[in-house]
Amino acid sequence: MPATPAVQASGLTKRYGDLTALDGLDLTVPEGSVLGLLGPNGAGKTTAVSILTTLLQPDEGSATIAGADLATEPQLVRERIGLSGQYAAVDEVLTGFENLDMIGRLYRLGKQRSRDRARELLERFDLVDAGDRPVKTYSGGMRRRLDLAGALVAEPPVLFLDEPTTGLDPRSRIELWGVIRELVGRGATLLLTTQYLEEADQLADEILVIDHGRELARGTSDELKTQLGGERIEVTVDSPESIDAARAVLAGVAVGDVEVNVATRTLLAPIAGGVGSLSAALREFESRTIAVSDIGLRRPTLDDVFLTLTGSVPEPADSTPDPDQPTTEPEEVLS
Repeated sequence: MPATPAVQASGLTKRYGDLTALDGLDLTVPEGSVLGLLGPNGAGKTTAVSILTTLLQPDEGSATIAGADLATEPQLVRERIGLSGQYAAVDEVLTGFENLDMIGRLYRLGKQRSRDRARELLERFDLVDAGDRPVKTYSGGMRRRLDLAGALVAEPPVLFLDEPTTGLDPRSRIELWGVIRELVGRGATLLLTTQYLEEADQLADEILVIDHGRELARGTSDELKTQLGGERIEVTVDSPESIDAARAVLAGVAVGDVEVNVATRTLLAPIAGGVGSLSAALREFESRTIAVSDIGLRRPTLDDVFLTLTGSVPEPADSTPDPDQPTTEPEEVLS
């Protein structure tokens, strides 16, 4: 008999007047896995997380978190989850240690256990040297790590990470990815919302794409990419005069229409034969003396998936803030 999912939600609906933020959303997160909730601003990602973490009540729908019913056992749900929101929820006046110790006291871990747990997490998140400094002196990446450490104080089995790397520089983002992978390796279950397509590609076992509160698609990263048609040959020819000849060559190996961008002299052909089709095209280009500046196999990316499903590629807000300055903007309810 299959195990009960760590997170199971059915028909989640939330309205604000005439605006429907969530429109019958279903989701499932198996134990020890990562579900990536992907969508543009206003898609309903944070609304979903707010409902699943008891911060909002749904107008319709039901959910269970780590075996606890969201509607009838909200306190039990809170005891079994950790939450890291879009902006680091840390007290800047307190030190890193004092922040974690305070959270432990709020969870009623007791004085000694709270202090021990704070030191454990400072070491785990590479914050030992900064542990006794006020958080206002921390960089953006350090604040995010401290915030995630705070979500782990009570060692919850389920974590909700709402755009955890928003505003981080690439190095800090990669470091936090490593922390997230370690958590999953230790058995944690994660629901991760993100606008970074590479982040979903790297971390999520399954991806759920939503827009306007509705599901658009779900599957693994590879499954979503395959839905767009699999591999393609992409060719850039040296001169505009070679475009028609190149199109004829690609038509011989393609399984669909050959796309042409005259401005960039680039052609894109969907294929089914992989490297064999590429080799055949290369031989034909050579025999017809068609000069190409670039040619290769290309798989659809999550950017392609997102563009096809939503009509745009997400642009995370405030993606390059000063990492040494605090982030004080309020979290958007519908982001």
